[in-house]
Amino acid sequence: MTINRRQLLASSIIAPFASLPSLASAADLCSVPQTWDKTYDVIVIGSGGAGLSAGIVAKEKGANTVVLEKLPLPGGNTMVSGGGLNAAIEADYKKAGVKDSPQLHTEQTLAAGDNRADPELVKTLCEKVPESVEWLKKVGVQFKPGIYQIYGGLWPRCRNPVGQSGGDYIKACTQYAKKIGLPILTSHKVTSIIREKPDSGRVLGVEVDLGNGKKEYWKANKGVVAAAGGFAANPEMCAFFDPRLTKLNTTNQPGSTGEVLKAIQGINGLAVGMDYIQCIPWTAPGYKHTADIFQAIEYTVFLNKEGKRYVAEDARRDVIRDATLAQTDQTVFPVCDADGFDKNNEYYNEMNHRALENGTLFKADTIEELAKLINLPPKEMAQTIKEYNEMVDSKKDPLGRSELMLSHKIVKAPFYAGPIGMCRHHTMGGAKINTKAQVIDRDGQVIPDLYAAGEITGGIHGSNRVGGNAIADIFTFGRIAGENAATGS
Repeated sequence: MTINRRQLLASSIIAPFASLPSLASAADLCSVPQTWDKTYDVIVIGSGGAGLSAGIVAKEKGANTVVLEKLPLPGGNTMVSGGGLNAAIEADYKKAGVKDSPQLHTEQTLAAGDNRADPELVKTLCEKVPESVEWLKKVGVQFKPGIYQIYGGLWPRCRNPVGQSGGDYIKACTQYAKKIGLPILTSHKVTSIIREKPDSGRVLGVEVDLGNGKKEYWKANKGVVAAAGGFAANPEMCAFFDPRLTKLNTTNQPGSTGEVLKAIQGINGLAVGMDYIQCIPWTAPGYKHTADIFQAIEYTVFLNKEGKRYVAEDARRDVIRDATLAQTDQTVFPVCDADGFDKNNEYYNEMNHRALENGTLFKADTIEELAKLINLPPKEMAQTIKEYNEMVDSKKDPLGRSELMLSHKIVKAPFYAGPIGMCRHHTMGGAKINTKAQVIDRDGQVIPDLYAAGEITGGIHGSNRVGGNAIADIFTFGRIAGENAATGS
């Protein structure tokens, strides 16, 4: 069985930083060694989607490349992600009868991030992600037919792999890496990035912790690609920027703690947008499990403990985060009918049926019966659903839900609901890069031979990440970073 991000809540967190999260301590800096233990052309840090795509592309460009992963298994957050990927591909959106384009994708991404993202990075992402989809098909990923609007995605341009989760990407990429002879070394933790001088010169290589107190120095003749992910699994680091997030669960695997980002800052790398931390609905406070009946958002409404809708369910993720955190007990309930349950099961079938068994998803033949099962006031909940169904007819929602998402009434029994809360999900801030995936220093200059891709970077999503854009980001800038590291561009 494939484990995805929404099935795994990291309960054990790697030790937090002792210093401020935005700064590197003296212990993080590493002087140039007199001798190197190993030498490669390109060293990639991290084996999620960004790292694997960077490594594969660099290898196929003729560079002697290695991918280093600190955990015992490859995959990073991509492995535990839902796998939804946004791309404005003409054949797909025309078949779906949707108006779209890379330009519209760009405009919506910029607007959703309050125009705090780098416009050139966003343009590069949206124009090149269709190529990423074709590249993924080349390495063996198969996609389910059709596109949809993922939760927080703002537009129907998302697709999922056949296996319904990010694990499909990792499986295909690792198999392809083996085919082309790209080594992926697990339990190899990069503890420092080595530069000629602490704040100047080219990047020369990395310090690698092999365990049991043994460290080695590995040289990179052409470049280092940092693709080690974000820091949403580090509660102290997240709370430094947003104190509301301290006690929340996280959707991340436990390796997302930010050490490599800290190492980049330690060699004068610029970090931007560090207080932009995204949460998504998932395990409610006091619960160990959850269900996912809100991915096909056009079929779902969110109710609070008073039985009322409190937010437009197709709103930006930060809007839904703030609205949910303000509700009673920070706990809310997605509600859908039989058609919505079937639609959501196209993405999370096994999980939802397990949730019915373990008591985190409930079903009933009437809305009033369902309300009693989840301890919501039956009259208020029934009235809310009645009013929502009338909104589908009128195409008008006082809370601002778009007409496109007012397309399906909640009328077909049985009806489903379950508790959810907010979890730390994605850190939009990180190392500043340019469109070549080169890392920028605090003076606005390129750090020679240092590249970065994926969630470790900042400036691509702005203040709020559009759902489905993370997978698009990792494979697009991962490919860019790998090619430029191999070719010296």
